[in-house]
Amino acid sequence: MTELSVANAKNQLTRLIHEAEAGEIIHITRRGKPVAVIISEQAFEWLQKGGEKNNFWQAIQEMRSDPGFEPVDFTVEEVSAWRDKGLGREFSWED
Repeated sequence: MTELSVANAKNQLTRLIHEAEAGEIIHITRRGKPVAVIISEQAFEWLQKGGEKNNFWQAIQEMRSDPGFEPVDFTVEEVSAWRDKGLGREFSWED
């Protein structure tokens, strides 16, 4: 998070816009008090929608529609190897 006075922000506006595009949140202050925030257009649109979070299925569909997404196939043996086959913790009704 970046915090700058109005005067400093005026002198560095181009750099601040690039930082906001990259996901940085820039807080602008006047006499030490917050007065404005610079955020990316993407973050602004998200806020305009009410900051809605996708449900799980929507998130999966969004991930699959990403051009860089490459599905991974796991074998049953690989998946079962992830499971902890230990006895677990001890339990007592007296606690």
